[in-house]
Amino acid sequence: MGSAARVLDTIDVAPAFTLADAAALEARFAGVDAPAMLAELLVGELAGRIASVSSYGAESAVLLHMVASVDKDVPVIFTNTQKMFGETLAYRDELSERLGLTDLRVFRPDPRLLAEKDASGLRWSYDPDGCCDLRKVEPLRRALSPFDAWISGRKGFQAGTRTALPRFEIDEGRLKINPLADWNKAKLDAYFAEHQLPRHPLEAQGYLSIGCAPCTSKVKPGEDARAGRWRNFDKVECGIHAPTNFDPII
Repeated sequence: MGSAARVLDTIDVAPAFTLADAAALEARFAGVDAPAMLAELLVGELAGRIASVSSYGAESAVLLHMVASVDKDVPVIFTNTQKMFGETLAYRDELSERLGLTDLRVFRPDPRLLAEKDASGLRWSYDPDGCCDLRKVEPLRRALSPFDAWISGRKGFQAGTRTALPRFEIDEGRLKINPLADWNKAKLDAYFAEHQLPRHPLEAQGYLSIGCAPCTSKVKPGEDARAGRWRNFDKVECGIHAPTNFDPII
């Protein structure tokens, strides 16, 4: 069995999408607003092949509302790192219920890996990259295994490392869609108001980007929205996304 598994691991599997596919979609939907783009894709070529990944953070309600408006059965993946704010977990349940989401999938870290690599639960304090890999990257990889594409809530204005964010990119052979890549804060706020969406309860306290409790702090005036993440560490992303302060190769 082990030998056969090793042989299978060496077989090349063609990716579901390529850089050329991402470039073609970028051109196809140029100038098309996010709701219309999602309406076409979710009931078209990506139906049954795509999931929406959400942190249920400060701005997550906008994208989740767009997805639910098209198809409430689209799977929504949430990685519970077991270091989340209690407010985030409550907000997740409230928002999912309000939007009528039917397929919320919660993934957690592998307890065996935690016992081996973070038995104290304090890895975040000395190796945040390793902690994110254990608690976010690995669970999400498992969660995405059935899908050819996924939807991300990243936005270009959130940080200097996201300014060149495209709407379509390739991540481990999957199509990754960033519908709100070109949205700014004013447009997000207007969408919240128009659709009367609830805000994350920590946003009013100055938490403009909300991740795990130990690694999230309030944002100071004039800082990037994500400045409160991993403060005092040379780290800007959890590992699920790569920085995009460069021209995308598509």
